[in-house]
Amino acid sequence: MKSLTIAAVLLVLGALAAAPAAAQESRKFSPPKTPWGEPDLQGTYSNRTITPFERPANVNGREFFTKEEVAALESRAQQSGGDEGRTKGSRQDVERAYNDFWWDRGTKVTTPRTSLVVDPPDGRVPAQTEAAKLRAADEAKRPAFRGAGASGRGTDTWLDRSTFERCITRGMPGAMSPTAYNNNYRITQSPGFVAIQIEMLGGARVIPTDGRTHVRSSIRQWMGDSVGRWEGDTLVVDTNGLRDGLWADFNGSPLTDQAKIRERFRRPNYGTLDVQVTIDDPKAYTRPFTVAVKQHLALNTDLLEYACLENEKDVPRLVGK
Repeated sequence: MKSLTIAAVLLVLGALAAAPAAAQESRKFSPPKTPWGEPDLQGTYSNRTITPFERPANVNGREFFTKEEVAALESRAQQSGGDEGRTKGSRQDVERAYNDFWWDRGTKVTTPRTSLVVDPPDGRVPAQTEAAKLRAADEAKRPAFRGAGASGRGTDTWLDRSTFERCITRGMPGAMSPTAYNNNYRITQSPGFVAIQIEMLGGARVIPTDGRTHVRSSIRQWMGDSVGRWEGDTLVVDTNGLRDGLWADFNGSPLTDQAKIRERFRRPNYGTLDVQVTIDDPKAYTRPFTVAVKQHLALNTDLLEYACLENEKDVPRLVGK
């Protein structure tokens, strides 16, 4: 009888010990709220990842990597991430511009998907329209619309240089693709507004959430006109009014003045911000496409100042001004 009692007690204690873990797994995360009752998305996030933007050919159309493929990708990123030019001589150190201290490359696959592009189902950016193809072919003749690439640009005027090199913008929407450095974003909120501060090239998007409509269509801006609204715990941001001849973020995809961008920001847990971006630009693409990016809370991280305009010397030297 005594042994049965002890066994029963141990069984109960075991059940009680397991209960919190089971409850934790089944409990749905409830995002924190701001003092005025909106979902609190605030924090500094990083979008560093080595997940490919488009689905590579060697995965044979699969939507997800295997565990072995993820491990191989991360191992390769760790091994190839080094770029210590100083070990190769002073000239190469200068020509490479930066060493490992300055880089902020990703080393992890933040999603097992084989691409950040989640729609179309093939994980690839849709085909460009004939007009967009003509624009790409005419790129060398239209330096004012140059992307961030360096090949073929002129030096006759500052308009021969890219908007990035001229410290204007690196493109919209600003959260799609990680780069080698400055991958951080800071979100702050106040009643009726959400601000997204962008580390790369600096600047901030101030997005009203107070129910206002877009400005009139004749007003065209580098970052477009964004208005937001809350759908439950998700911030939905619609942007239009972009200038013609721009580029989508870092992946080199064209954007035109017909582009409409919808972003969805949701906090599935404390340390993660899910960002989904849909670009609908009938002037540039044969169909809309959607990109999904996981940004991770960067604790004890502050945004670095991107003192571009203050320190930029390339353009004056190149055009002799």
